[in-house]
Amino acid sequence: MLVKSTPAEQRTVLHNVSWETFEALLRDTGEDRGSRFAYDCGVLEIMTPHFEHENPKIQFDRFILVLAEELGIEIISAGSTTLKRRIAKRGIEPDTCYYIQNEPAIRGKETLDLENDPPPDLAIEIDITSSSVNKLGIYSALSITELWRYDGQNFKFYQLVEGQYVECKFSIAFPIVSVSEISRLIEQSKSIGEIDLLRSFRTNVREKLKFLASCLY
Repeated sequence: MLVKSTPAEQRTVLHNVSWETFEALLRDTGEDRGSRFAYDCGVLEIMTPHFEHENPKIQFDRFILVLAEELGIEIISAGSTTLKRRIAKRGIEPDTCYYIQNEPAIRGKETLDLENDPPPDLAIEIDITSSSVNKLGIYSALSITELWRYDGQNFKFYQLVEGQYVECKFSIAFPIVSVSEISRLIEQSKSIGEIDLLRSFRTNVREKLKFLASCLY
């Protein structure tokens, strides 16, 4: 067992964990625990997030909600729901995830089973410290189309292409937003208040939409 702790995250890594043990731990610890699990073919990482990890997650969630609202797109927020597939021997609890393109297929459901239901369209993953599992490989095995990833310094968009993640400059779900714009917002969040940041972002989105609308006429 390996335990690493930093001001941002505490990680505990267990090896030779069977799928049955992984599922038993999920049942026994319940959904209200403060830690998040990532399982990759027998390796289980248990991560407990701290402030440096959680604050960016909340900021990203607000950006997503603003984009969806201003674009008139319905979404379903799935939070850190456990995403797993037995056949792939992989599972993960993202910082947060969303149904966007597949929202109609999930609306009204009270439980989620990736053996039968489509996966979320977008997941957000924050790793301020290095993870001991291949999270890109896990998300790929779960067929998550788009991934936003932040390591405390760098922010990136990834798109799933033929089973592999490739970096992209624009979001797939929200094409009007670029990776450079989100990176700039992250930097601004270090010097201005959260409400001012959100207000500024909403204004920018509205201005973009007005410009795009004017180009159609």
